[in-house]
Amino acid sequence: MGILLDLLALPLTGPINGTIWIAEKLQEQAENEIYDEGKVRAKLMEMEMLLDLGDISEEEYLAAEDELLERLKDIRAYKAARAAE
Repeated sequence: MGILLDLLALPLTGPINGTIWIAEKLQEQAENEIYDEGKVRAKLMEMEMLLDLGDISEEEYLAAEDELLERLKDIRAYKAARAAE
């Protein structure tokens, strides 16, 4: 009886389940981009290169470094919390 009910309800539940699946995939992709350690590390290396080239001052570098290291710490805390779930 459960399979028959599922088949009869498919025109109603199919689009809803599909929309939920798409929303979950979009959320997963957004989280992967937001919490990407590689991007933060690349930005840190870019800031260091700009400092070495003299394009930014040491104060600007230190401010950016503090912000990026804090972001890296937040990303790692988020990933640790997700792993603990």
